[in-house]
Amino acid sequence: MKAVGFAGYSGSGKTTLVEQLIPALRLRGLRVSVVKHAHHALDIDQPGKDTWRHRQAGALEVVAVSSQRLVLMREFEVPGAVTVHQAIASLYDGVDWVLVEGFKQSNLQKLEVWRVASGKPARYPDDAFVVAIATDSPEQLPEPTLRPVLDLNRVDDIAQWLVDNGHRFEYDPEAYT
Repeated sequence: MKAVGFAGYSGSGKTTLVEQLIPALRLRGLRVSVVKHAHHALDIDQPGKDTWRHRQAGALEVVAVSSQRLVLMREFEVPGAVTVHQAIASLYDGVDWVLVEGFKQSNLQKLEVWRVASGKPARYPDDAFVVAIATDSPEQLPEPTLRPVLDLNRVDDIAQWLVDNGHRFEYDPEAYT
């Protein structure tokens, strides 16, 4: 399995890029999973539904299964941070690529998504885990870099760059324990 993070400030286009990369990688015959970090209370359940009622009754975990999908909801008795590596460990073993959105402080190899229009600073000068920058304004990068600079508007090129450099993103869970 290969894992790559996507880091950048809110509004930089991380979600859009990940959303567009999924079908681009799938067209190459690859199985893709996504790990998304949320900065707020996350709830995908709906009040009144059976799973919601079970959680409200105190279940620590609820697994909903149909012929098409499995959903696991886990309550934390004590709020705490789940690391990106714990999240990746919970995924299906048969996946080729894991696209990780958020977890910008992690020690995972990542692409920075940066737009000058955001008015936010770039992360790559201070983050050794940023291995490439995807941007719509390469001529306005705040600092010169030897890292690859990818055109944010050419998603197929970014997908191909990931595939061509897949060896850089091989995920070894033992390296993070």
